[in-house]
Amino acid sequence: MARDYYEILGVNREADKEEIKRAYRRLARKYHPDVNKEEGAEDKFKEINRAYEVLSEPEMRSRYDRYGEAGVSNGAAAAGYSDFTEGFADIFESFFNGFAGGPGGVGQQQRRRSGPARGDDLRLDLRLDFREAVFGGEKEIRISHLESCEACTGTGAKPGTRPRTCPTCTGSGQVRRATRTPFGSFTQVSVCPTCNGSGQVIEDKCESCNGRGQKQETKKLKITVPAGVDSGTRLRVSGEGDAGGRGGPAGDLYVYLFVNEDSEFKREGINILSEVKISYLQAILGCRIDVNTVDGPSELTIPPGTQPHTVLTLESKGVPRLGNPASRGDHLITVLIDIPTRLSSEERSLLEQLAKLKGLNTGKGGQGLFGMFK
Repeated sequence: MARDYYEILGVNREADKEEIKRAYRRLARKYHPDVNKEEGAEDKFKEINRAYEVLSEPEMRSRYDRYGEAGVSNGAAAAGYSDFTEGFADIFESFFNGFAGGPGGVGQQQRRRSGPARGDDLRLDLRLDFREAVFGGEKEIRISHLESCEACTGTGAKPGTRPRTCPTCTGSGQVRRATRTPFGSFTQVSVCPTCNGSGQVIEDKCESCNGRGQKQETKKLKITVPAGVDSGTRLRVSGEGDAGGRGGPAGDLYVYLFVNEDSEFKREGINILSEVKISYLQAILGCRIDVNTVDGPSELTIPPGTQPHTVLTLESKGVPRLGNPASRGDHLITVLIDIPTRLSSEERSLLEQLAKLKGLNTGKGGQGLFGMFK
């Protein structure tokens, strides 16, 4: 037969809640498995917890007094067990999040929260022209971020006053709640509802920031874009994110770069690609021409007999290597040849003479003009 719960705790049936609590604490300390290594101590400890669980709850105690153990069994007392089972679920959650006060647990997280907090990092997308990405330089940007309030120096309190220690959590930023289970008594830790985990309360708020200690401000910044950046390059600007809370450091600003397309140049790694169109006579005879590069006009040699889509190289006229601007890629130029669709009578006469000299048939069904260049 099950033992009487009042007998287990050593109290009479008229004992009030405080008497029951005192008896439970005394017996729990005596029979706790970490303290008492005697045989049967653990079973005794579980029995004590079960008795306290029932007698400490008025509704469950009333059912127990009327019906005994059957009145608080799992089936008969399912409704009355709701608070207990919810607490039990919370305990398992605390296991997975780390026990209160344990390494990496809720207690440690809340202690960190009540101390200085690093500000959030921010992201800014910045578009660059093609040449800006190639050569880099200084860019002015505008950002909106949180800055520490100058009026209250970030405390949130009215100038001349200071925040005071939260009376609910005594400055820890957390509150503890003991939960009883058949396996023992566990402590849950949660954010203090009075100070929201800061450990401090502000009685007289700073009028400038309304007690937040921070203000949203827009400011201009000059950043240095290194030579050779490309779309997707990320620049970190230290300390230009949101201001930290409770005297913590500011976060960082991350600038993501996106390069606009250029109408003339394309990029392939650290090489630059472009095209140049020349006449068929320049292709046949060869020549020197000026071509556009990112550095400005540059002379390009067209060898005699250059074929369509030949790629010529201007060395070290490409993109500086990111992190080593002294090393540059090449500028690769694809040669396009302009074949005229109409000729003057003089041009046609000269070309026909050349065709005869080459012994070529330029009449109907002949090889055409380019046959003589083979």
